[in-house]
Amino acid sequence: MSTGSLSPLPAALSLPLDYPVYCEAGALARVGDIVRHAAPSHRVAIISDAVVAPLHAPAVLAQFPTERTQLFTMPAGEQEKTRERWAHLTDALVAWGAGRDTTIIALGGGVVGDLAGFVAATYMRGLPVVQIPTTLLAMVDASVGGKTAVDTPAGKNLVGAFHNPAAVIMDPAVLATLPPAVLRSGLAEMLKHGIIADGSYFDTLWRALPVIMTEGAAAPMFASLIAGSVRIKADVVAEDSREGGLRQILNFGHTIAHAIEKVQRYDMLHGDAVAMGMVTEARLAERIGVAPTGLARAVRDAVARAGLPVMLPAGVRVDAVVAETHGDKKARGGAARYALPRSLGAMAAAEGRWALPIDDAVVLAALLEQLP
Repeated sequence: MSTGSLSPLPAALSLPLDYPVYCEAGALARVGDIVRHAAPSHRVAIISDAVVAPLHAPAVLAQFPTERTQLFTMPAGEQEKTRERWAHLTDALVAWGAGRDTTIIALGGGVVGDLAGFVAATYMRGLPVVQIPTTLLAMVDASVGGKTAVDTPAGKNLVGAFHNPAAVIMDPAVLATLPPAVLRSGLAEMLKHGIIADGSYFDTLWRALPVIMTEGAAAPMFASLIAGSVRIKADVVAEDSREGGLRQILNFGHTIAHAIEKVQRYDMLHGDAVAMGMVTEARLAERIGVAPTGLARAVRDAVARAGLPVMLPAGVRVDAVVAETHGDKKARGGAARYALPRSLGAMAAAEGRWALPIDDAVVLAALLEQLP
């Protein structure tokens, strides 16, 4: 157990955020030092799931006093990101005696990060949270930006709060424990970041994909690509922390993705749904004339190159997908809205907004082209 005085911390990424983000191999061994610097507290509550906890929780637990540290585990999967699981965790914190002198550590993928972040945002009106993402998707998306939420039967992420972490700790070495499909799922968000904001990054990632597909997390350029993806998201979040304007561009692919996930009862990887959603929404951008012919093909080819699905799930009802888009949290006046690219690296805007309404018939036609 390491509980000594503070030692020099790893170098944080240079980002326009109010909290440090660390991204380097071996960072997991420095969690104790970082937490004591960024969110000093009397107690530490680690929230993880049944898959991640056996792999990585012992290394984190060993860095804090045993008598004042507790691990709380939950079943894995998007289906656990509910108000009921939030209630179970908050009740467990009360029973343990957690007070306002407690720091929450979210150790896991996006589901754990969202849920533990929401617990931290609401427990005793707010506790500090340190995000330790253990999936590629969580590293480049969920852990940065301060969005926390749970799902409801009506839709995904409908109940939540903005609650910035005290720190984010990314250790690319942990990605070696991921199944290949889960690792690939994270590539969807990395591609998205290039499409919405940085054509040069998109090209760099495109060239690296064959190596990543062969070598996985061991690919030599992977850590720098993760850092580049995080920088893109951080730049957008810094401009619009509450998703009132520019931050809406991060929703590219997500209106359709969330609808597909709902129709499929969340029985799929989020990145796979985002991949399908980007293919559809790039096609929408062409159909309504905000993007030139060829953009949809470029997005589709990149998704396929990353080993991600370009077609909709077998048996899916496209009319049901369209209906679910109206329950998306980005909808206004019952109409679905879409963040659409006008080129690789740039997004379309209309009247100062970055989410555009599209007629259901146009969406339906685009989805029909994507049936297997």
